Amino acid sequence: MPSHPPATTPRTPGRRTVVAGAGLAVGAATLGSPALAATRPLLSTQARHLVGRFSYGVTPALAREVRGRGGARAWFDWQLSPGRISDRQGDALLGWFPHLSWSTSRIAAENDSGRVGGWEVMADYQNWLLLRRMKSRHQVLETMTEFWENHFNVPVSADGVYTYRKHYGDVIRARALDSFESLLQAVSVHPAMGMYLGNAVSDKDHPNENQGRELLELHTVGLAAGYDESDVVDSARILTGWRVDMWDTWAAFYDRGSHYRKPVHVLGFRSANGSGDGRKVTREYLHYLAHHPATAQHLAAKLAVAFVSDTPPASLVRHLAHVYLRHGTQIRPVLRALVDSSEFRHSVGEKIRDPENDLVATYRLMGVDVAKPTDPDRAAHQLLWQASTMGMMPMSWPAPNGQPIAGAAWASPSRVMGSMSTHYTMAGGWWPNKGIHYPKPTSWLPAPTTRFDHLVDHLARQILHRPASDTLQQACREAVATGGHEQVDKNHPVMLWLFPRLLTTFFDSPDFLRR
Repeated sequence: MPSHPPATTPRTPGRRTVVAGAGLAVGAATLGSPALAATRPLLSTQARHLVGRFSYGVTPALAREVRGRGGARAWFDWQLSPGRISDRQGDALLGWFPHLSWSTSRIAAENDSGRVGGWEVMADYQNWLLLRRMKSRHQVLETMTEFWENHFNVPVSADGVYTYRKHYGDVIRARALDSFESLLQAVSVHPAMGMYLGNAVSDKDHPNENQGRELLELHTVGLAAGYDESDVVDSARILTGWRVDMWDTWAAFYDRGSHYRKPVHVLGFRSANGSGDGRKVTREYLHYLAHHPATAQHLAAKLAVAFVSDTPPASLVRHLAHVYLRHGTQIRPVLRALVDSSEFRHSVGEKIRDPENDLVATYRLMGVDVAKPTDPDRAAHQLLWQASTMGMMPMSWPAPNGQPIAGAAWASPSRVMGSMSTHYTMAGGWWPNKGIHYPKPTSWLPAPTTRFDHLVDHLARQILHRPASDTLQQACREAVATGGHEQVDKNHPVMLWLFPRLLTTFFDSPDFLRR
């Protein structure tokens, strides 16, 4: 066994060759290691599927939690009541970013003085989101919070929203598993939404149509509902009065004098709207939209695309829409119906991880620990830049429609190269390199000395939560030019200098990039 780098490594292929080989792993026969399988039990394929779709990576610890709750379906039900689940590690993260606890007026004052820019507060918010997804025990809640924050997208870079954006996210998180109506009522009159889509400066004489239009097209009934321009105008008129004193006091208030006071008609909703206080008609209008059959279809289709497949069958969408209406827009029954459907059970591996999920899952499954930051160059402040390298920072999609949830948007060569670069950098522990701990290569050894193919199988079970396929074994052998029966210990070249090539082979594989 060599103890130093060989002069040449003629059998070591390029990474593209390795990944192409790994791409054949799907559906291939497995080699496995009975001894390791006995000591590290895996969830069933269906259990891994459910937990993987509604978490940011099935770690060994999460698998133990699932088994402890009596299985994946029981775990899912338990997760739907996050208030009963202690989450001290997730809760403590807020203390890592003091700016996020500032009031709106404090954020505005610090920005105006030049001491702390609003963009810095938003960068903290983006990093905090990524860290919550990594560390929180509320994996289903975090998954659904991300879904709804994208559905009601307010980008962190929009003018002035840094004053209210953290609070806006809190409002969504508090209702992410409640009823859609409660979500709609809260976000539609929130200052952050009003500033982003212009309703904060809209009035009876010059109603800004942006939010009235997106409320119909994106947030509720969708284009298929058949509304026209007159519906959009009245939708905007109903929302007049919800103001923000932008660029001065930043106070959010209801202004009776700016509310439109004449009859309004949107689809089947009608109101005399004669009061200067339009808050009641706003609530009634949003209630109407939340319970509209077209909204049920729109939301059911979007949930099915996000959690089942990019092309869900119409029968599933109709079923979920029926459950949504039957339960008064409650979200939990819809999610239960979704995971209990045969379409969900048959969608194993059909979704592609988007860049944010990829980054968070890489941290979780690589066992990388991020420490509380003591200054800006620490890892906790660099996460969003890693996400940017992979293709998207959290809550930065500039358009009202939110970032794509279909896989085609995230299957481009540039995105894959960005993911590969980040995986390799992290596998080597090269960056970020402050305020962060990467497991040493030897910590991945299942025993002081082990056969290489057993090491590969052990890694597959830890990272991919499945035994290593023959093709993955081959890809790993080629990545580090090591025979399957070769004995590996702490002094082997794989442990001394080749481990980043081995480790990144798992994270670049289709089994990881799909979920």
